[in-house]
Amino acid sequence: MEIVSSYNLIIEFSVILILSFLFNGISKRTNIPSVLMLIGLGILLQYLLKNFTSAEIDFFPILEVLGIVGLIMIVLEAALELELKKEKLLPILKSFAVALIGLIASVWATVWILMTFVPDMTNESAWLYATPLSILSSAIIIPSVAGLSKKKREFHIYEGTFSDILGIMMFYFLTGKLNPSEDSGIVGFGGNIILTIVISLVASYAIILIFQNIKTPVKLFLLIALLLLLYALGKKMHLSSLIIILIFGLVIANMKVFFQGKLSKWLHYEKAHQIYHELHTITAETAFVVRTFFFVIFGLTIVVSSLFDWQVALVSSLIIFSIYLIRLIILMVFVGKDMLPQLFIAPRGLITVLLFYAIPVEAQIEGFEPGILLFVIIGTSLIMTFAMIFDKKRSNKAIQEAQNRKVENVKWKVPTVLEDGEAK
Repeated sequence: MEIVSSYNLIIEFSVILILSFLFNGISKRTNIPSVLMLIGLGILLQYLLKNFTSAEIDFFPILEVLGIVGLIMIVLEAALELELKKEKLLPILKSFAVALIGLIASVWATVWILMTFVPDMTNESAWLYATPLSILSSAIIIPSVAGLSKKKREFHIYEGTFSDILGIMMFYFLTGKLNPSEDSGIVGFGGNIILTIVISLVASYAIILIFQNIKTPVKLFLLIALLLLLYALGKKMHLSSLIIILIFGLVIANMKVFFQGKLSKWLHYEKAHQIYHELHTITAETAFVVRTFFFVIFGLTIVVSSLFDWQVALVSSLIIFSIYLIRLIILMVFVGKDMLPQLFIAPRGLITVLLFYAIPVEAQIEGFEPGILLFVIIGTSLIMTFAMIFDKKRSNKAIQEAQNRKVENVKWKVPTVLEDGEAK
């Protein structure tokens, strides 16, 4: 049977998108991440392909491109949601601290586990394998926390976004260590970040001022193409390209903060705000499509049998245990006792997969089973699912009890003063 004919591909892509839309509806009702359903769909398609064709299809180039575009869209979508206000400064700093400390501590713990249980694992390779496994997945978190309170939802959006950016920066800093000629050290790395921020701000101001004066209605994909170009060029120049996307999203979402004083005269707020509104919509739609095909294709590429390997189960379970132990300690310090369901919202996903496939050949270890990756992704997603379901039931129970309590009037009687001065 011909799988890759033009009309068959159109049918296949359309059915996958329709199913993804249905998965989102199921996810909202059950709190089961749609990502798990998409991976499951990919695994099912993998077995169907084996029955209908014997041809080997290399999905990795598609997976890599989808991962990069998906990452850009997800970070941009998150940045467009963030408000920069004085009252938001403390929550932002708190989320940044939780993301940074959690990332470093999780990487350190995972390095120890990999060095102990994976044969032939070197220290340099362990750090590169551990970093993707320690990054939170904003692709899973952002859609999953929509039902939480505003305060908790914002915490997770900030934390997930910071974890993505810091994790990617850390990963490429470590890959630079493999090649001494490209290793610029801590000072060079810090200078790289400052340069990236400066370029990001200049580019963001220029894009907004230019695009607000473009009269043609067909300009949003031009804007997205420009952002993709800036990201790719930044990578070629060894800049922290994701910062470019984050800062642009923050600038256009908070134009009144960035365009003050003389700069405010250059801004046509209504036109620019219309661009922001339309960009917000198209970014969410594009992120949905890219995320759908990324996780389905990931499901097509994984080897399910590796999940049943005892070493995979042992190493993965230890990594998952370390994730939540570290998270418990950090949240006790920065959040306090009210840490449910935040404690269990720590899934791994798109960034984990993308960076895993980006590990340089010279650092790859044959003894590392890719099933560990899948085990950790599924394990952390299931734990988050159960936590969200429990939290939803707890909230519904509290609301139900409040509604069942009758509001009654109690007659108040004036107390009688006795001779000894006591009230009766």
